[in-house]
Amino acid sequence: MLLVETGEALRRTRESSGLSLEEVSEDLNIPVITLEQIEAGSFGSFNDIYELKKMILDYAKYLGLNTEVIINRFNEYMFDTTSKISLEEIEKIIKEKKKEEVDEDRICSPYTMNVSRERPLPYVIAGIVIIILVIIVVLWSLQTVASNSLTTKTTMFINNLGGELIYEFTK
Repeated sequence: MLLVETGEALRRTRESSGLSLEEVSEDLNIPVITLEQIEAGSFGSFNDIYELKKMILDYAKYLGLNTEVIINRFNEYMFDTTSKISLEEIEKIIKEKKKEEVDEDRICSPYTMNVSRERPLPYVIAGIVIIILVIIVVLWSLQTVASNSLTTKTTMFINNLGGELIYEFTK
């Protein structure tokens, strides 16, 4: 195992430098049990591989080891471990998670809710029809007002001339 070898190399270097786990723990601010797990190569007990990688890197720097070699070993181990998951399994897990998200009743604020941005076609058509009807009513009322205004003005003009209505001009 690459990580067991890496852990042993870290332990051997620490012991040859005359350092105890407690001293390293105090200097790096890493718990003793975590250092023991790193040296034993038991990386399955770590939840966050990025934090583990940082701790290994810090430990290797502290001991004066070639950090590039240590990190390359870690990356190889992670690639070998994670690449054994088949693509079908990954797709299955993704589908299950999506199904859980759909099935799950979530409480959301108005700012985080998933709101459909699609406008249904019947609402769009109804909106257009209403706008057209409003335009027709406005134009009809304007035409009626203009027609009544012309008739009234013509009648008033003739009445003012002689008081007698001979012709009435209507539109």
